Amino acid sequence: AQVIKTIIDWRINQRLNFRRMFSNGGMPSAHTAVVVAMAVMIALREGIGSTAFAISFALTAIVINDAVGVRYHTGEQSKVINKILHRMLVEGKPLTDESLHELVGHTPTEAFFGAVIGLIVPIFFR
Repeated sequence: AQVIKTIIDWRINQRLNFRRMFSNGGMPSAHTAVVVAMAVMIALREGIGSTAFAISFALTAIVINDAVGVRYHTGEQSKVINKILHRMLVEGKPLTDESLHELVGHTPTEAFFGAVIGLIVPIFFR
């Protein structure tokens, strides 16, 4: 997922930025891909009736909710705070000149494609 994210960023921005390989947010969600891959592998090996699958399914739901909910809204708040800081700098009254990282969460679409990757990879490498 992180390789795909880096390639997408390269295509959009027309420059290769290897930092995207280790950064949060963006398409696709690596967090979602990893937990879905874990749940699929457990389902394939242990069965969907196993305790391990039940635990992995619950963990998957928590991680996806965090990626799409909490971290996405944290990024939206960072955008607003960065605008406030920019206006203060323009008016000559800076609190700080350090911007907050805005891309910390995922949209539902990004999480969906992370889930698709997490579903395909363990089936392919089964």
